[in-house]
Amino acid sequence: MPSPNNDKEFIELGPPPTGDTSPGSNGRVLETKLADDDDAIPEREGWNSKVEFVLACVGQCIGLGNVWRFPYLCFKNGGGAFLIPFFFTAVFAGIPMYFMELALGQWLSVGGLGIWKIAPIFKGVGYAATVMAFWLNTYYIVILAWTLFYLVSSFRDTLPWADCGHTWNTARCRSAYAWNTLPFNCTDGNNWFEVNVTKERNASVITSMYSNYNCSQIYDEHKFISPVEEFWTRNALRITKGIDEPGELRWQLALCLLVVWILCYFCIWKGVQWTGKIVYVTAVFPYILLSILLIRGLTLPGALEGIKFYITPDVEKLFDSSVWVDAASQILFSYGLGLGTGVALGSYNKYHNNVYKDAVMISCLNSSTSVFAGFVIFSVVGFMAHSQKRHVSVVAKKGPGLAFLAYPSAVAQLPISPLWAILFFLMLLTLGMDSQFCTMEGFFTALIDEFPRKLRRHREIFIALVCAASFLLGLTMMTEGGMFVFQLMDFYSASGITVLMLIFFECVAISWSYVVVVVVVVVIVVEVAEG
Repeated sequence: MPSPNNDKEFIELGPPPTGDTSPGSNGRVLETKLADDDDAIPEREGWNSKVEFVLACVGQCIGLGNVWRFPYLCFKNGGGAFLIPFFFTAVFAGIPMYFMELALGQWLSVGGLGIWKIAPIFKGVGYAATVMAFWLNTYYIVILAWTLFYLVSSFRDTLPWADCGHTWNTARCRSAYAWNTLPFNCTDGNNWFEVNVTKERNASVITSMYSNYNCSQIYDEHKFISPVEEFWTRNALRITKGIDEPGELRWQLALCLLVVWILCYFCIWKGVQWTGKIVYVTAVFPYILLSILLIRGLTLPGALEGIKFYITPDVEKLFDSSVWVDAASQILFSYGLGLGTGVALGSYNKYHNNVYKDAVMISCLNSSTSVFAGFVIFSVVGFMAHSQKRHVSVVAKKGPGLAFLAYPSAVAQLPISPLWAILFFLMLLTLGMDSQFCTMEGFFTALIDEFPRKLRRHREIFIALVCAASFLLGLTMMTEGGMFVFQLMDFYSASGITVLMLIFFECVAISWSYVVVVVVVVVIVVEVAEG
């Protein structure tokens, strides 16, 4: 319908023009006719090749959650048995919804706001998705700043979290691997007492002196704090007691945040044809690093025990509803559904691209990578349990704890430990960068397509301004109390119930407007025409 100032009019949705299959010229695009050529809008770009589109989608789907969230959920929810609800949810929820978003974007060649011209009454869903994507971009990148901080800290002869001899360490600092310093707990069956290890009375002397007692060394997490945990809480974050104590700005983390924002900006500032070249590195490189880390992990003592714990099925868990909820949440989280990213990436495709085949292939690769990453992580977790003489379930962490506590703790015990730490955090950084700038692309595509006259010709400036504003907002999470702000953002802004509600209304809106049927018919017709 015409705009209020009558300087442009939207073309009616119609069949694609014969012989023209380039992005932005499929006839279903809500293109504009301008009153004069002097005010022309720059032409909408498209992917240089199908490979770039696939790699961008792979990079967007496969992120930090595949490495630190899925392995933990797997062993928590029945090991190998968790794969049943995981793949069931992927087949009947994840893949169809992911295909729907890619297909809508490809069919209409517009971003997450423009597609709601098919059902204007539900356009609020598009605005909600755009706002949610903005908040996700603002706080997700904080994890990348932490990762960069650890990456830079790894360029030393000895990793700074390997021991307790630093200014930020306390008297309670004790490594779980330092058995020569852990106290003995001895008992005669009725009473027990503790014997501290000293230079004069080392472990061998104490064992000999109290041979008539049952003595053992146990790492008490309530009594001791590991050096890797103190590095995280007292050096990296310098975390305060609560959100009401923001503390000072951590300038080192703020600098890391600035660097990551600059990197992400230059990954997308020129459009998808430029981004398509970047994803050749950011999407492929993590697989090389994961493979190297897996090979190294399998050579460690205790690795097989960790992997066995990871994949051993507990069928009884399948009758627990929380297991199915975890599987569904992981699928929705991993595919990045509801935020308009899939719509945006698909919108730069050629009209006759076989998007169904792409969606299935990307989904299979996404799920396979999650399983593969589990072997990488639990080979090292098994080594940790073996070295600490503890059970795997005790040393395994979830979420950021796996990336910034458990894995760095194990890496510190390896020969040439800085090298393995660098590889690990470089892998995390490239994985996270992909997801970050692809989600950013989804956000910017939605707004630029909604206001093309004002924003498309000034794309670089617009993106720079939004990145600068997001950086300033992110500084609230770079203070000593910033972790609490981050947790609030993570819980309320773009995860959990908020994403589930958004996806629910998206499905209701599209189903109500019967577009799903139309999209399926169009795809079938295209398939037949190509066949």
